[in-house]
Amino acid sequence: MKYSRLTKEQFEELHPEFINFLATQTITAAEWDEIKTSKPEVAEQELDVFSDLVWEGVLNNAQFIEHISPQQMHLFSLGDDKMHVIAVQIKNGIDITTKDGFDWLRENLMDENVEFLQAKKEYSEDKNKDKFTLIQQGGVITKGDLYTYLNKLIN
Repeated sequence: MKYSRLTKEQFEELHPEFINFLATQTITAAEWDEIKTSKPEVAEQELDVFSDLVWEGVLNNAQFIEHISPQQMHLFSLGDDKMHVIAVQIKNGIDITTKDGFDWLRENLMDENVEFLQAKKEYSEDKNKDKFTLIQQGGVITKGDLYTYLNKLIN
């Protein structure tokens, strides 16, 4: 398995897609029930293969990832060749994961306690694995509104 298995909730949400996945392998509903009972290791492999296919699709389409912690924000733009990150660091202890803290940041972007850094990073040989690692570390795929706003502000 290249990524991680989807959660039970994600499988439930993607039930129609999973049925299509099984159908592409000419596995009927009755055969799937039989596989789950008599060959659980094969069923596990099918779940893993499907999970990886879903992750590949999601990661191929991801353009922005945000990771926000109490005093830092990392906003990634995922280009074809490399990623660009805007990092925001809060030096006065305000927690930007709270509504009040985020409101403070929005109103005080140019405050001396707010530091902006930027960097570009080349992908490794596996671009999607790099994106997946960011998600495993707490990043969330977004539409990039925050990245776009701050990129215009500081550049």
